[in-house]
Amino acid sequence: MISTPENMFSAEEMRDFVVRGMQEKKGQDIVVMDLRNVKNAICDYFILCSGNSDTQIDAISTSVEEEVYKLSKQDPWHKEGKLNREWILLDYVDVVAHVFKKDRREFYDLEQLWGDAEIQRIAEDTQVAA
Repeated sequence: MISTPENMFSAEEMRDFVVRGMQEKKGQDIVVMDLRNVKNAICDYFILCSGNSDTQIDAISTSVEEEVYKLSKQDPWHKEGKLNREWILLDYVDVVAHVFKKDRREFYDLEQLWGDAEIQRIAEDTQVAA
């Protein structure tokens, strides 16, 4: 990743900020997909989690935005899905967060689609450093 004055944080640091935001609102089954060694990958990391309701999905995505902004002063470059709250995507260029309702996550199955990625499952009691 190229560091510019607006972006003084590595992809790894942004990954950790996103995970912390997901953990704050009890995101379930958090998965970090390392795409750095996947040919034609669109970013360095996908981070996925699930929620039980549209309210929780919205709360998780808001928590991710707040945590990333608090720690890096960066807003998402792009976001989608805030209105339907079944799959909310927050694009931080090198790191893309996906917050799913459980059934939508199973349907789209990004873990299988990007099967060449290294996959790390984050245990619920794991704390990511700030």
